[in-house]
Amino acid sequence: MSDYEDFDYNKPMSFKIWGKMLPFIRPEKKNLIICAVLMVFVAIVDIAFPLLLGYAISNNIMPQRADGVWQLIIAIAVMVTIQGIGVYFFVSIGIKAECGMSRGIRNAVFNHLQRLSLSYYNKTPVGFLMARTNSDTGRIGDLVAWGLIDFTWSAFYCVGAVIAMFIVHWKLALIVCATIPVLVIITWFFQSRILKVNRIMRKVNSKMTGAMNEGITGARTVKVLVTEKQSLNEYSGITSEYRKHGTHMARLHALFIPITLFIGTLATAAVLSYGGYEIIVLGAELAILAIFLQYAGGFFWPIQNIARIFTDFVSTQANIERVTGLLEQVPGITDKQEVIEKYGDVFAPKKENWESITGDVEFRDVTFSYPDYNKKVLEDFNLQIPKGTYVAIVGETGAGKSTLVNLICRFYEPTSGQILIDGIDYRERSQHWLHSAFGYVLQSPHLFSGTIRENIRYGRLDATDEEVEKAAEIVYADKIIAKMEKGYDTESGEGGDRLSTGEKQLISFARAVLADPRIFILDEATSSVDTEMEMLLQEAIHKLLEGRTSFVIAHRLSTIRNADVILVIEEGKIIERGTHSELMNKGGHYHKLYTQQFEKETEEKVLRSI
Repeated sequence: MSDYEDFDYNKPMSFKIWGKMLPFIRPEKKNLIICAVLMVFVAIVDIAFPLLLGYAISNNIMPQRADGVWQLIIAIAVMVTIQGIGVYFFVSIGIKAECGMSRGIRNAVFNHLQRLSLSYYNKTPVGFLMARTNSDTGRIGDLVAWGLIDFTWSAFYCVGAVIAMFIVHWKLALIVCATIPVLVIITWFFQSRILKVNRIMRKVNSKMTGAMNEGITGARTVKVLVTEKQSLNEYSGITSEYRKHGTHMARLHALFIPITLFIGTLATAAVLSYGGYEIIVLGAELAILAIFLQYAGGFFWPIQNIARIFTDFVSTQANIERVTGLLEQVPGITDKQEVIEKYGDVFAPKKENWESITGDVEFRDVTFSYPDYNKKVLEDFNLQIPKGTYVAIVGETGAGKSTLVNLICRFYEPTSGQILIDGIDYRERSQHWLHSAFGYVLQSPHLFSGTIRENIRYGRLDATDEEVEKAAEIVYADKIIAKMEKGYDTESGEGGDRLSTGEKQLISFARAVLADPRIFILDEATSSVDTEMEMLLQEAIHKLLEGRTSFVIAHRLSTIRNADVILVIEEGKIIERGTHSELMNKGGHYHKLYTQQFEKETEEKVLRSI
């Protein structure tokens, strides 16, 4: 079980936890009050029906006369109409309240996710976030809306029915009410155990969902490693555990339902026995017996309903803790208040105050270590890059290349020291201002669901179709788009899964070009295209980077020979720097890396030609 699911499911009812939902309940307060009032009217009608039956027996059935029958029929018709209208409106308004609350919580969660730093996403599973955004929020909205509505009806019916019974015949009312404590104890006994098993089943269900997700997303790896049997055995073990607890749950329900029915039957039998005695021996009216048989038969469902709602409220506290825990996550990187006041934030930018960026970048005594990771990735790191410089960054895996560009983009901030853009500490400007000046092309690009045109336009949402097509033309993406069935209107699919990795890379590059950034970050942007396309793309990159500051993480060293400066990184330090020719003449670490890679690429070309 993931640590993210490690919540305390055994806490008692806490109004403090539920108080955190008040901001989302308040906007639906009017709808909830209307529903509660409607349920009171429905409960009044339900309470009145046995009394009308008793009236009909006393005044029409026993004396066998029709006086007042029409008035009785009209009264029943009015009550049924009120009940029908009440049910119609409380269902429709209740759904509105449920959807409104769920929408409010989901919007708040999604809004907050946009504000969280990249570091949070690096350590948080996607499944956890999806469950919080969808499942937990839906359960909370459902319970608050329908739980409060059902509780209102059940509580009002119980109180009203007890009052009505004592008014009609206090002795029979005592007989019926005598079974209530027994029913409450039994209901509480079974509901607490059902709740406990239900909590276990939810945890197992989370494990089952996670295993299914891994089985599907990792299907290719499973096939390659031939571990189908092991995967099946692991999944079967989880489903067997779920079945075991599900069977236990079924047994509890199988015992609970007949026991409560038996208690109801005992109450009915007691009412029949004593009521029959009063009718036969004491001459009591048959109508009283009929009224109490109705109340005795319908009295136990509301009590069970109240117990179920209470246990559901206790159970759902874990959902609230997960959602509020997410909402209370503090972004790892935040702008200072005075910065927000001047430059705005991502949702309300004050672009009129944004200064233009020329592209000077400086690391000044920067030390950095990742959160929860004591080892320093960079230590007392210094680097000064003038505007318009084409910088290539090379080094072994884990040397600190990605850390360097993530710090430049302010996805992370230095543990100590400063990073300056155009001579100003970038923490004195807003994150949105900074990110708007960057073009970032990843090694594994992500495309959104939609058309090719829409995906390129994400680079600048107000771009015209002509500008979108021009950006694609610059990076030669127009050549592959022209071969597609619908051209720029071709659907990319979820995550761009209808396109090859190389095609996604080109679309991603066109998107960055359209943004016209002052600083480019390229993470091996040509690694997923064929040799012919790579040559064309290299030419486009060379033209595109002119006059712009650019940082290129390069794994294929043959692609960076034109760089103004090459930085060789090892253990967070620059061990070599210079142009390609300078570093080759030096015969150091870069020369060794380049020679080894050149020999390997030559071998591969020879093998492919055989």
